[in-house]
Amino acid sequence: MSSLRRVKAVIAYDGAYFRGFQKQKETKNTVTTAIEDALISIGIESSINGSGRTDAGVHASGQVIDFVLPPFWRDLNRLKEILNRKLEYISFKHISFVSNSFHARFSAKKRVYRYIFKTTPLSVFEKRYISYYPKFNKELLQESLKLFEGQYDFSLFLKTGTLTHTNIRTIYRAYYREIGNYHIIYFEANGFLRSQVRIMVEFAMMVALNRLTIKEQLAQLKLKKRYSTKLAPPNGLYLARIIY
Repeated sequence: MSSLRRVKAVIAYDGAYFRGFQKQKETKNTVTTAIEDALISIGIESSINGSGRTDAGVHASGQVIDFVLPPFWRDLNRLKEILNRKLEYISFKHISFVSNSFHARFSAKKRVYRYIFKTTPLSVFEKRYISYYPKFNKELLQESLKLFEGQYDFSLFLKTGTLTHTNIRTIYRAYYREIGNYHIIYFEANGFLRSQVRIMVEFAMMVALNRLTIKEQLAQLKLKKRYSTKLAPPNGLYLARIIY
């Protein structure tokens, strides 16, 4: 019987400093590599599982990972403190013991992303964390987002080169909120394909700017014709919450 124990951690990170979440052959500058190197430095030789992958420049305020601890690591608060001292641009918010059957990705029921942008010039302090779009029609944006809700084959709303078992996903909620000078788009789904959220944000904003139409969005959702797979800038996107 193994004495290793699995833990679940909720983390936040500044995606502006990384080439993405997932390990890559071309670079060591990824969130996963940074965390695994920190773990190795304190005697934890475990790979990590993430609840989802984020692109270069995309942030997270509620990413979830899991990994295994050797028996000599029992104090999770101490572990969190040490990891937060060692890591730059990554913060461990909470660590807890979980069942060995837990998997950050496969155990997840829902994922929530938010996209933040402004229609006024960004300050030098905002440019890494907030996107910009021109003034837009809010009613059209709400209508476009509502159209994404439901179960669809999102084969025309993903980055090319994606290999998945199925491109069918269910979006439970897609909506827009305005808070002060900030505009926020939310997506809640059972899962997302590679770059799907950024493509949907850009498409919805193009509808709201009268550069694409609701009719064209419907045609693309029904796999009749591809009108746009352009990506919204990464800096406004946050993996906000994982629901189990």
